[in-house]
Amino acid sequence: MSDPKISEADLIINPDGTIYHLNLLPEDVAETIITVGDPDRVSEVSKYFDKIEVKKGKREFITHTGILGKNRVTVISTGIGTDNIDIVLNELDALVNIDFTSRTVNHQLKSLKIIRLGTSGSIREDIPVGSILASTYGLGLDALMDYYQPNLNQNTENLKEKITSHLAIPHLKPYLTVGSPILLNQFGYDLLQGITVTAPGFYSPQGRKVRANNRIDGLIDKLSSFEFEDQKLCNLEMETAGIYALSNIFGHQAISINAILAQRKKLEFAKNPQKIIADMIKLILERI
Repeated sequence: MSDPKISEADLIINPDGTIYHLNLLPEDVAETIITVGDPDRVSEVSKYFDKIEVKKGKREFITHTGILGKNRVTVISTGIGTDNIDIVLNELDALVNIDFTSRTVNHQLKSLKIIRLGTSGSIREDIPVGSILASTYGLGLDALMDYYQPNLNQNTENLKEKITSHLAIPHLKPYLTVGSPILLNQFGYDLLQGITVTAPGFYSPQGRKVRANNRIDGLIDKLSSFEFEDQKLCNLEMETAGIYALSNIFGHQAISINAILAQRKKLEFAKNPQKIIADMIKLILERI
């Protein structure tokens, strides 16, 4: 019996053979992937490559692939939010694990190494602006995983239930996924570590108030006060939980490294954000 064929509506391939949103061919992608949110940050990573082989872009998705030392590396911008992560992770997986000619899943699957280099805000007073933090888990406050069948880990599910009970926000259904222990050891062994919270927006979903009234009062305090054994909620951003959850489903390894630009408890923002980001990039590239 032949393998089921993926329809043209489910997997959209452009006339030139590239995948729909990312505008990439399978050979354009390395097995080590760095994701950044800001398209302008792609060149801030790839300028350290010894050689750049691929430069492509479409919409907010800019991709550079090249050689760094002995490694072939791809850096790609995702834009902001887990809705974009849904596109990027699915299309990266398709590029390495689906035969575009036959539209069938490859018998030999590849596992990508995915390293997020992102910006974030601390929600704990002991994590100051300028810190670099590696995410042990991603806690999603968005709805992405309402649409996927997750790979459940009982220890992770138990921790998620502890967090959900502590937050006691009836209309939220958080999901929790552990990052890659292998990549955490490689890239984050001497960094601050903790659970990263992924919000579905930047303003009210992260407890900010400009003109609109917030539905959840004291969100930052609710999040920052959670502690169970050695686990703490440490920072807020908008992509990590989606990257961890989809990587787990597809069998990829993922780690999120966060440049802390804001201190939400002390109402502070970095005076030198670009330097903090540049320091994070250089540190992680040295560890690939």
